[in-house]
Amino acid sequence: MDSSNPFLHYGDSLKAMIVSKPLNGENYNSWKRAMMMALSAKNKLSFVNGTLPKPSNLYDSQGLAWTRCNNMVLSWLLNSVSTEIINNIIYIDDASEIWNDLQDRFSQHNGPRIFQLQKFISYLSQENKSVSSYFTAMKGLWDELANHQPIPTCTCGALKTIMSYHHQQHVYQFLMGLNESYSHVRGQILLIDPLPSINKVFSLVIQEERQRMISSASFSFNQNTTALLIETMPSNCFAGNKSLHI
Repeated sequence: MDSSNPFLHYGDSLKAMIVSKPLNGENYNSWKRAMMMALSAKNKLSFVNGTLPKPSNLYDSQGLAWTRCNNMVLSWLLNSVSTEIINNIIYIDDASEIWNDLQDRFSQHNGPRIFQLQKFISYLSQENKSVSSYFTAMKGLWDELANHQPIPTCTCGALKTIMSYHHQQHVYQFLMGLNESYSHVRGQILLIDPLPSINKVFSLVIQEERQRMISSASFSFNQNTTALLIETMPSNCFAGNKSLHI
């Protein structure tokens, strides 16, 4: 649909919260990205990015339509921020003004956040987490870092080299954070040339984790079965062999 022509869909609701986590002042970057995707899907992004400014006449058909849509976006913004933030923006009438106000107050310069993300990545390790939980946490950091440091697009062959380098760094970072109990599978992966993709590496490690769980469950089952057999056997079965050990 044409974003220059304001409209409301029958499914639009003033009470809707279009993102899962409200803005609390600490999560602005992820909140902004989620809001932009939601507003774009509803064809309302133009009300906050300035591409559909307020009409000069708010009382003709176009102006009234714009006002209805602007008020709908205002309600979505208010529903998607914390109570403390609502108190500071409740009296702003233009959705784009609220959007710019939140950006001015809560957006961070890339430098400090990039430093923080790099530090988190360097210190992140598996510890008592499952392989899947550990990988998910690290991937979240990679994705946010990529959002702050997007790889430049070009048509030259250098882009492929840059992408390959980034993928290799992800593999090394993931393997370094694994517990030492995975040193064997880690060593096998590092011997593969060329180095597999991070998704392939994750698949190999998760298979190792599942194999260990199966082996552990099988060992536990055998122990329990042996104990049950001993409990149910008559006591005279051991009379002739006092040296029997299970």
